Amino acid sequence: MDWQRYTLLGSIAAVVLALIFQWNEFKEQRAPAVDRETVVRNDTQVPPKQSPDSSTSDVPQLQQDGETAPAATGERQLIQVETDVFSLLIDPRGGDIVKVALRKFYEELNTPDRPFILLNQTRDHTYIAQSGLIGKNGTDSAAGRPLFSSPETDYALREGEDTLDVDLTLQQNGARITKRFRFTRGDYLVEVSYLVDNAGSQPWAAAMFGQIKRDSAEPPVDVGIGMAPFLGAALHTREENYQKEDFEDIAEKPIRETIEGGWVAMVQHYFISAWVPPQDETNTFELRELPGGLFRMGFTSPQVQIPAGEQGELSASFYAGPKDVFRLEEISPYLDLTVDYGWLWWLAKPMFRVLDFIHEHIVANWGWSIILLTVFIKALLYPLSAAGLKSMARMRKFAPQMKKLQEQYKDNRQKLAEETMKLYRREKINPMGGCLPILLQMPVFIGLYWMLMETVELRHAPWILWIHDLSVKDPYFILPVIMGATMWFMQKLNPQPTDPTQARIMQLMPIMMTLFFLWFPAGLVLYWIANNLISIAQTWYINKKVEAAGNA
Repeated sequence: MDWQRYTLLGSIAAVVLALIFQWNEFKEQRAPAVDRETVVRNDTQVPPKQSPDSSTSDVPQLQQDGETAPAATGERQLIQVETDVFSLLIDPRGGDIVKVALRKFYEELNTPDRPFILLNQTRDHTYIAQSGLIGKNGTDSAAGRPLFSSPETDYALREGEDTLDVDLTLQQNGARITKRFRFTRGDYLVEVSYLVDNAGSQPWAAAMFGQIKRDSAEPPVDVGIGMAPFLGAALHTREENYQKEDFEDIAEKPIRETIEGGWVAMVQHYFISAWVPPQDETNTFELRELPGGLFRMGFTSPQVQIPAGEQGELSASFYAGPKDVFRLEEISPYLDLTVDYGWLWWLAKPMFRVLDFIHEHIVANWGWSIILLTVFIKALLYPLSAAGLKSMARMRKFAPQMKKLQEQYKDNRQKLAEETMKLYRREKINPMGGCLPILLQMPVFIGLYWMLMETVELRHAPWILWIHDLSVKDPYFILPVIMGATMWFMQKLNPQPTDPTQARIMQLMPIMMTLFFLWFPAGLVLYWIANNLISIAQTWYINKKVEAAGNA
């Protein structure tokens, strides 16, 4: 009976709505309750749950290590570094980067006084970048980390300067070691170098390591239902240009890889941190779990020997910033693949190039750029979609005859099938003609969907009026409602199912899709609206054309 069908469909809608609210509650519970503003200063506050001084299991070792560096003692003050893109803290013990705040990206919209904190070390959260020297004359070992000295505790990149050097120095066994951090204006890449002046009487030998140490806490994200940005480690291997491993994978099976060049990264939504050793050296990369629920993602370079009385250098680069495709391409081969477009990257990547071109050269607004990109793609695929639209228009035109056949042969399914096929042949209707073009276009739509999701440029990017951030949901849910309305109107232009139950389900689809899209990022909803509006225009045009041809 009709009331039973309506009750069933209403129950399904209620369950979907309940799942949507439950999902949002689940996301809020998953958000880590950590104080991301306060870096633990070990000289003035309680140390974090695992300090490099109290546990040395995270320092890599060389097989040929013959000596251990002595543990450093004494008080120290964290070193503050300010550039045009960074607000950064360096711990003189080990020379580790213990906090990175990105000054051009805000924690929330319109909060320039609260820059986005990527790396941080607090009582409840650890995400830091470590580097050091290991080996016979290394500064870091199982005994502990060195305590560097610095002439200043506050550094700033001044107006008119393109680079800023922060030098930490250490005297050890007749060698003067300078750990230099070089910052460049407008760049998120930091050059980390060890300058060794071997004033001793014996050769000096050590290897450099760089590593990211992090717990598995997930940063809070707002990306909508069904979308889960990857969180974990990634590296370049001999077998794969981009191999990603989540924390569960690393805990289950540590990874060790030796290749020429390479890189290792910590990936999250919109942002990454990565160590990039010299690309002309053979480096060893390792991912493993540490005691205390922490994970290490790092590299070890080949050992360098510096004769007595001579000088040498060991260096690597550390990136901490947005997933900027163009910059990551310049830094190292395949590092740009951390902008993860999924298996359709070969479609999504060129679409981003077009989107970026539109934004740079046509309209300086990412919302209008999305609309123009959608227009471009729909125009490109029009010859393909036109065939399907023509087939659907013919089916719409002859829908009354099909319904008449169904009523005439409702008790004889075999005869109904025969007469329907005769009608299809006589009127040159291909019942699959409307499905195949749509299926062929789906990879393009999915690739565009993931491209928009991974585009950091959309974060806090406004469109018009009430849309101030294309990367989060519409605060007033206006765009999802418009999307549902366009979907409903598009259905009216297409042939309706002859089965009453199927017809009612199709009528509910715009409502169901609207509910799903309520929490989708505004940029993605804007794409679907533009796509639907263009599809409506194309369908209306094809319908009129088929009608005119039939009348003639």
